[in-house]
Amino acid sequence: MEPRLFGIAALRAPVVAVLRRGPSDRFQLGAWELEGPSYRSGSWLHGTVYPQRCDLSPDGRWFCYFALKASAEWELGSTYVAISRLPWLSALAAWGTDGTWTRGLHFVEDPSVWRPAVPDEGAVAPLRQRFGMEITRADSFAVERRRGWSETQDTPPRDPNDLWDERRDVAMEKAGPAAHVLRAGGSFAAFRSSRNHRSDPVYELDGAELVGVQWADWAPSGHLLVATVEGRLQVRDPETRAVEWEHDLSAMEPDPTPPPAEASTW
Repeated sequence: MEPRLFGIAALRAPVVAVLRRGPSDRFQLGAWELEGPSYRSGSWLHGTVYPQRCDLSPDGRWFCYFALKASAEWELGSTYVAISRLPWLSALAAWGTDGTWTRGLHFVEDPSVWRPAVPDEGAVAPLRQRFGMEITRADSFAVERRRGWSETQDTPPRDPNDLWDERRDVAMEKAGPAAHVLRAGGSFAAFRSSRNHRSDPVYELDGAELVGVQWADWAPSGHLLVATVEGRLQVRDPETRAVEWEHDLSAMEPDPTPPPAEASTW
């Protein structure tokens, strides 16, 4: 089985947080450094991370994620939201939840905006000096919306009673360099977890399907960033579609190596 990949780009830093699912009960976090480029492997989790309820801080330093870990032995229980230092999953602060039907959190630039309660574990003082946090609304493509994607004109409106935005097919688009446009479409993509989504997203560039692509976005440089269904991260030229850099994640196996000491510091 090929891995499922999902990227979350920093808003003002050349870095992408990469979530990799595979084997089916394992997730791995990595940091895709776009200046180079290079890829740095991070933590593995025996459980489920919900990509659309995750976020990366604007400077690419911290990762906020929602997870289900049945074997968790701490007081927060098996479902929780945590903030870690990319590319690790060591919780610097965390909040317990009452199950998986809940919202996530995301970073905002204004440090005065702080919607979550006091964390159940850890402290957030270093974070609050630089960024605020908001509760993530259940929108299709919630991560993409915060990164400049918008619904296309032919997307049907959301039913006001559709609490989880799961009853419609949604198409999103994002302009790139030289009038190029990326488009993504899918059903029940609001909190797609790689398990409970109704369909895989389909990506297009200038109206032509990007065959074999499971995630795409624009790099700050104007290059096309792609994750293929075979498990490869690629940087492509938007004009020629040529692959200029590639890193293969398909053969990775769970690694029990403990994270470094820096993973436990803000």
